[in-house]
Amino acid sequence: MFVMTSKELWELYHIDIKRFIFSKVKNEQLANDLTQETFLKAHINLNKLKDLTKAKQWLFSISRNLIYDYFRKNTVSVAIDENMMSESLSQETEHTAQDCLLGIIKNLPKKYRDPLFLSDVKGMKQAAVAAQLGLALPTVKSQIQRARKLITQGYMECCDYKLNDDGFLIGEVQEKENCKVCN
Repeated sequence: MFVMTSKELWELYHIDIKRFIFSKVKNEQLANDLTQETFLKAHINLNKLKDLTKAKQWLFSISRNLIYDYFRKNTVSVAIDENMMSESLSQETEHTAQDCLLGIIKNLPKKYRDPLFLSDVKGMKQAAVAAQLGLALPTVKSQIQRARKLITQGYMECCDYKLNDDGFLIGEVQEKENCKVCN
């Protein structure tokens, strides 16, 4: 019976595992740390690997679980910085659709605002958002979809936008004093 050593596992798969982890966490140092932790767990549990043809799958499974654990333990509450918002609002002398958008996002319920912010503003994949917030992926998807609908509704209430036949918002931004969100 052939037994694979931890060193052989490392030499064969560490680049693939690190690349996978980095694709999920987008941080080089964190990817290095989680790669090391993956191979440490593999070393400790090497006797549990019965089928050597599944070694790579086994390592990916360990790394995926470590990534989920990392995001669960390090959930970050996303808050829209009030100072940032007021600075961006005060820099514009003319009232713009962006002013309304910031106001609408700020007024979203937290359960919709956080996933939307991470996904649409930060550019995270929805699976990573789900892991970071400790929520199920379908929940995050529906919260983001609901947040987008609330933004559309916010524009309709704020500046009297309308939806055209194709489902696109049409209209013009009201003067700031007539805007229901920004005023």
